[in-house]
Amino acid sequence: MNILMDVSVAGSQFPTAFTAVYVVGFIAAVSIGSIAWYNSKRPAGWEDKDRPDIVPEIKKEETPGL
Repeated sequence: MNILMDVSVAGSQFPTAFTAVYVVGFIAAVSIGSIAWYNSKRPAGWEDKDRPDIVPEIKKEETPGL
């Protein structure tokens, strides 16, 4: 009986770590997506809006031959 209790206690950390990975991944995806959206062409009606200060400016490089 003690063995089963030890397994259940050790196994309870997996869902917490699993959830933490998904939460951190979601936050990273939203952050990266927001930066990409702000650096893309503006949708209709948003052309004159300023970029927020926290979003970095990304310089586009011209690729010859494309």
